[in-house]
Amino acid sequence: MNKLFDILLGRPLVAFGYDQSSGRRGIGCSPRIIMAGLMILGALASYQFGTTEYKNEFTGRVQKLALPTPEQEIAMGLQSLPQMIREFGGESRDPKAQALVASVGQRLINGTAVRSTPYQFQFHLLADDQTINAFALPGGQIFITTALFSKLENEDQLAGVLGHEIGHVVGRHSNQQMAKTGLINGIARGVGVLLSDGQSSGGMQVAQMLGNIVNMKYGRADENESDALGVRFLIEAGYDPEALIGVMAILKASAGGGGQPEIMSTHPDPGNRMENIRAEIAKVRAEKQSR
Repeated sequence: MNKLFDILLGRPLVAFGYDQSSGRRGIGCSPRIIMAGLMILGALASYQFGTTEYKNEFTGRVQKLALPTPEQEIAMGLQSLPQMIREFGGESRDPKAQALVASVGQRLINGTAVRSTPYQFQFHLLADDQTINAFALPGGQIFITTALFSKLENEDQLAGVLGHEIGHVVGRHSNQQMAKTGLINGIARGVGVLLSDGQSSGGMQVAQMLGNIVNMKYGRADENESDALGVRFLIEAGYDPEALIGVMAILKASAGGGGQPEIMSTHPDPGNRMENIRAEIAKVRAEKQSR
């Protein structure tokens, strides 16, 4: 890095093959190195100065965010809402099931500190009966597919799914990921240029692969954090937190033997998540007893 600053500031570049005191010239500094350095510095500068620092009231973590305000997150989520609903076959036409999803979601909001946030929560049961999934958009739009809903055994498990997704919203995970993805992709592009031999795209492919793995790691951390928040929300709202372990068992059974290694996935292995959830349940209950 010091050598890169030497290049930018015009300092003597003895290490790069040119000794100004003697006039001797070596191999010189490759333009590719300069370009790669500028790309990496640009990504770092954008992350440092183009993001907002925020201490999350639910997690206690200091985050770097791409969007400064919850209102911007809400607007982004609402803008994406119609497309998400279309991609999963529209809203469910089962009014009873839809009402249950909305009711459980609202109980989680009203029974926890989430009620004091500015987010505009809406809960959607999607018609897709093939894709086992639940997800949240920034700002409070939360979805569960009919395929997952139909596999749940009770209301507490439904609360576990929705509580986890609420955790993503108040954890501001999508917002944080936008900022981190810009940083990681910018660095990866710079590394790709650095590794390139000018003849093939091999260096760029290696850099992109490494960038994807780092992004997946951040995704797994968010999932674990949302599980922990979901446990707390379930307990506060009067649901059985053990139900979230049952949800993990359903996900594990649904995946069968075709799951890929955890390092290549944005989600932690359900078996590992079960252990983390058990630990979080014990932690929260111990905290309540000590008060």
